[in-house]
Amino acid sequence: MDVFTLRSGIMHAEDVPLPAIAEAVGTPVYVYSLAKLTERARAFRQGLAGLDRPLLAFAVKANPNLSVLRVLGREGYGADVVSGGELTRSLAAGIAPGDIVFSGVGKTHAEMTQGLEAGIGQFNIESEEEGRELAALAASRGTVARCALRVNPDVDARTHAKISTGRSENKFGVPLGRAAEIFAALASEAGLEMRGVAVHIGSQLAELEPLETAFGKLGALIAELRAAGHAITHADLGGGLGVSYRHGERYPTAAEYGEMVARATKGWDVRLTFEPGRFIAAEAGVLLTRTIRTKRGGNGPPFVVVDAAMNDLARPALYGAYHEFEAVEPTGARAVAHIVGPICETGDTFAMNRDCDALEAGDLAVFRTAGAYGATMASSYNSRGFVPEVLVDGDRFAVVADRIAPAAIMDAERVPEWLA
Repeated sequence: MDVFTLRSGIMHAEDVPLPAIAEAVGTPVYVYSLAKLTERARAFRQGLAGLDRPLLAFAVKANPNLSVLRVLGREGYGADVVSGGELTRSLAAGIAPGDIVFSGVGKTHAEMTQGLEAGIGQFNIESEEEGRELAALAASRGTVARCALRVNPDVDARTHAKISTGRSENKFGVPLGRAAEIFAALASEAGLEMRGVAVHIGSQLAELEPLETAFGKLGALIAELRAAGHAITHADLGGGLGVSYRHGERYPTAAEYGEMVARATKGWDVRLTFEPGRFIAAEAGVLLTRTIRTKRGGNGPPFVVVDAAMNDLARPALYGAYHEFEAVEPTGARAVAHIVGPICETGDTFAMNRDCDALEAGDLAVFRTAGAYGATMASSYNSRGFVPEVLVDGDRFAVVADRIAPAAIMDAERVPEWLA
């Protein structure tokens, strides 16, 4: 179901014309669809319907907006968090502490303490050193931390190098060859309940084979740990299922993923946890922008300069990522153009030599599939502000994150007396 569609020649988000949002809120602005978020959340759950009580923990890093988290919490999702800030957001959105999993390779003492005090469901331990620190913190508070050991299976996810997390050279998890030894060492700590194992090999995966390979290695580890006398009741299989950013691309469906998981984990006798993020949020959002002007280049195509920039949507500059770019009120005319933002850096380029709708100054356009890793990765580079976020529900919409002006950011700065 595409919720960003043309009606009478004007692109709508569900039943709201995008020009109405631009008029009310200004541009650039992220626009999310409640209907699409709900549809994707239910599709993922349905894909895993053959499994016994899986915990679905939304990867908060994909889109931490409080309203987005509230929608997913209402759909029965927990949260996969990687910082104290994400934990705070998840709790504020009403997600039960017991449904929160704390991942991440660099948990600080303060963050581990925060997780212990909140009573979260599970820590995914990334190293022996982290585990011993957590054990000491838990023991000093007279409590026990429920934990899984994250394993690095040395599997190539066949995705972008910057979002691959399961190779031996990546910073995540403990080496598979030492996992049993490290698990046993941590299981002896009084402050830890070592109840399971975890794996996550990367994001935006286009194939299921690498995942199945990683799960096979995890299953063998579970058998080894049980043979050594450890009780393994939980396994976290991470996330990473990809989505299509280009028209015509095909990625595995939730049903195909669920069939593979059921096959790969048959006989494990554990409760499985999943951490979907992009799969749920990406297609539920667009970045709405306005054309500043079209600038004639040298001998090549013109530059279409829009008011959104790399500080608003970092993925193209950071990963060379592709986002479909479409006019909100297309005339039918087409053009080949370079799509760029106003930031003083060549990296502020969304597309080169793109065949797209012809645009003139003042025209609105959208970058599609921007609901994940969009607003959450924004910065104030070039002393630009942070764009607002809007949630649409049928024929109504609400601002769910205010625009933060450059002056408001500057208000947090201080000049010492000796510079006054």
